[in-house]
Amino acid sequence: MAYLEPVTDQWLIQTRRQIHAWPEPGWAEFVSAARVIEHLEKENFKVLCGREVINEKFIRGAKKSQIEEGLKFARERGVSEAILARLDGVTGVVGILETGRPGPKVGFRCELDCVPVTETDDPEHIPNKEGFASQHPGYMHACGHDGHQAVMMGLATWLNANRDQLCGTVKLIFQPAEEGVRGARPLAESGILDDLDYLYCGHLGCDIPGDEVVSAPEKFLCTTKVDFRFKGTASHAGMQPEVGRNALMAGSTASLALMALPRHGLGMTRVNVGYLRAGEGRNVIASTAEMQVEVRGETEAINTCMFNEAVTRAEGAAAMYGCTCEHEIMGEAIDFVPDLEVQKNIEEAAKTARYCTKVSPTMNFNGSDDATVLIKRVQKTGGQGGYLVVGSDLKAGHHQAKFDFEEKRLAEMFDIYRALVIKHTGA
Repeated sequence: MAYLEPVTDQWLIQTRRQIHAWPEPGWAEFVSAARVIEHLEKENFKVLCGREVINEKFIRGAKKSQIEEGLKFARERGVSEAILARLDGVTGVVGILETGRPGPKVGFRCELDCVPVTETDDPEHIPNKEGFASQHPGYMHACGHDGHQAVMMGLATWLNANRDQLCGTVKLIFQPAEEGVRGARPLAESGILDDLDYLYCGHLGCDIPGDEVVSAPEKFLCTTKVDFRFKGTASHAGMQPEVGRNALMAGSTASLALMALPRHGLGMTRVNVGYLRAGEGRNVIASTAEMQVEVRGETEAINTCMFNEAVTRAEGAAAMYGCTCEHEIMGEAIDFVPDLEVQKNIEEAAKTARYCTKVSPTMNFNGSDDATVLIKRVQKTGGQGGYLVVGSDLKAGHHQAKFDFEEKRLAEMFDIYRALVIKHTGA
């Protein structure tokens, strides 16, 4: 069967570059969400967004000040008040194409957010040379999410052009706040995925060489992102040091104790104290401290063990100094086992993709992606899910200021997704 091919390589590249220039942090991706909404509706998709696809009871790590800044940024960029009203302060978009003919329900997921990295000013950096470097100071698409969005928007155009030759339903899922693994759980808990028969997630790069596709990465680390807040008692450091209860000392002692957490005999673990701030001034016994921490584990059980031990040590350190300690979970991801049928589908699709010369069955991911939460949700409700990696030669590693991928990989990923659509919904 001959399909229409309205999406060119140049369209994918130009769309990626437009997205790259205007990055936004998690839960504040209003420009990105508006761009997606407008594109999907132009392509005759039913569009759900904001609280229609996000269960606000499960939102974590959303900063009010960052959301307000994001709304201001969106208005400055010309986003309509009508779209902002639809989003109602919550990002996340799902486009639904219903062919009206019986068939499976298939989903594809990508991410809307960027990372808090300042893009390099190196004149040899391609985004600088070609004029599409970040225009949002302090933020950068340094992970590939700009490419993922472009591919999904291209897939929407292809689906609309060929809807009369397809059956079933396709959902395109644009998830907020993947960085910090904050956005998948509230999206899953909305129930928007519960009718899917298949869910495909993917990533560009990930230290896999160009021309190679991995059909079923393994060793996704479960992770919990947690903030600890220590509260002590302020006092004059010279006249009454004995009256104070030093939250700075509690926090710093906790940080050392957490970094010394024993590793687990049953699998990989990780721990990092990434942020610690405390105190009011040099002559005041510090009454407050805040610490941002993550733990990871090869399995859910190992990660839970690491998290529980971290809480125990933080609370113990607080007690040593007469302080209190509370904690708040800010994000999470879990492990999953890909379905064999999905893996085979990815392998078949990758073999038809431009630029792909090698399909590998697996790799050690050794990181976290809350796509696992979505995949496991689909599996628990009777569907199947999987994750693929499209390799690329990179200018620098993920989350680095010089990160950039080969733009021809956009066409490669698009080809794989198109082949999967045809596999499942080709009439």
